[in-house]
Amino acid sequence: MTETEWERLMSGLLKAELKLQGLSYADLVEKLAAIGVEEKEANISNKLSRGRFSAVFFAQCLKAIGSQRLKLD
Repeated sequence: MTETEWERLMSGLLKAELKLQGLSYADLVEKLAAIGVEEKEANISNKLSRGRFSAVFFAQCLKAIGSQRLKLD
């Protein structure tokens, strides 16, 4: 897999988790704020559309939305 393909995969995984839980980017902003992470909706949208974000951001998002498991395939 190329780096771009990995970026698409990780972005898609996070978007899918949000969709499964019926959450919008605005909801994610609120949930991140509840765990002490300040993000703007526009920044989240940009990160997910580019597919470029840190593993820390990814983990923070999963924690904030209460994801217990993540399937990579």
